[in-house]
Amino acid sequence: MTDDSSTQSPQRTRRHPILGPLLRYTGTAGTELLSSRNYLILLTARTLNMLGFAFSPVALAFGILRLSNATEWTLSAVLLAQTLPEVVATLFGGVLADRFPRTRVLGIAQAVLATSWISIGVLLLLDRAELYLLVPAAALGGLASAAIYPSITGIIPEIVPAHLLQQGNSWLAMGTSFARLIGMVAGGTCVVFFGGGLTMIIAGSLYVCGAALTTQLPRVMPNENNLTEGLFTQLRGGWHEFRSRQWLWVCVAAFAVLVMMFQAAHGVLGPKLAEEELGGPGAWSMVLAGEGLGAVIGVFVSLVWRPKYPIRAATSVLLFAGIPMAMLGLSFPISVVVVAAVFMGFGFETFTVQWMTTMQTEVPPEALGRVASYDAFGSICMGPLGLLIAEPFRRLVGIHNAMLACGLVVLIVTIIALCFPEVRNLPRRVRVLGTDGEPVAEPAL
Repeated sequence: MTDDSSTQSPQRTRRHPILGPLLRYTGTAGTELLSSRNYLILLTARTLNMLGFAFSPVALAFGILRLSNATEWTLSAVLLAQTLPEVVATLFGGVLADRFPRTRVLGIAQAVLATSWISIGVLLLLDRAELYLLVPAAALGGLASAAIYPSITGIIPEIVPAHLLQQGNSWLAMGTSFARLIGMVAGGTCVVFFGGGLTMIIAGSLYVCGAALTTQLPRVMPNENNLTEGLFTQLRGGWHEFRSRQWLWVCVAAFAVLVMMFQAAHGVLGPKLAEEELGGPGAWSMVLAGEGLGAVIGVFVSLVWRPKYPIRAATSVLLFAGIPMAMLGLSFPISVVVVAAVFMGFGFETFTVQWMTTMQTEVPPEALGRVASYDAFGSICMGPLGLLIAEPFRRLVGIHNAMLACGLVVLIVTIIALCFPEVRNLPRRVRVLGTDGEPVAEPAL
């Protein structure tokens, strides 16, 4: 674990016009974190990446929908090409994150993803909707994405002290939430005025900046066993760590269904409903911006909220996720849907902070990348199915009934997950090992 010397004093940081109030809100933990050069680099790189990521959904969806020779299947095909390689390669991304310096793996993945998005942007500018061009470019981005989450999950404990893990995850989430909020609004505006192609190029360029910053982080060498073990031996070891924890596999299974519904609703059905009935990308960007605002609120709460049973709390707030989908299906006014999206964003961000902190606490560091990859694989493995069935399901039951069904399924699977004992009763602990070799309990707030 590394914690470089500060590039600015805590006192100077506290006087910062933006960071100062936040640091007074979070106390000495925020000051200690933001006095670390390495943590500031990671925070900046992650924020830039999320800004680019937030540009992409509106740019890609409406850029493709407005291509002169696009068909009703073009968007689904491109999104499927992006998500399928990510699903297939995610487990191997976890092995890479445990086998090589995680900062190097992350930097390369960011650069490859930037290449993918810039290529798609150029094709959109040229009004080229041929799938033989769009699909390989999207697939390249999916492959790169497979290594990002396992790498990030493992890098954080390498830089952040054990007692500050939740605050470290929260500050990262703070940056990504503000970036998501700004990016969703700015992305929709860019699409309206400049088109999807140029917006995708801007998104890719932000990932280039993130990759350049990542190269400045220290390279922490992996555990020696990870260098000598075979690929499938490492995969089996990661699987053992994953399946031995009920709270992990139950929540991941629930998230798999949630992501399937989310991909169908937000990837295909939502943009089409916005295009046909709500006025186009501006209205859809409002929904996404509401989501981003809720995420910012969720991060502020996560900076200080330490529930006694973090997985129970994290799973409970996911109940908000199905409400905007159901409201769109029931033709609620767009203003009401935006308010519901705020609660959805709050739920997702609160869940993310509690989830990542618990994983980083409960899972051995040498296996964290692989466990994170099983988490990512399980969570997204049904996402392509959501993209695949969205259009036929819309044709079968209508777009409003399809959106309503997505929302109801999300609510049902979340309630089922809460029925499992470990999901409800896993206590909050810290990565300080007791005499029995297990993490010790942490006081709850």
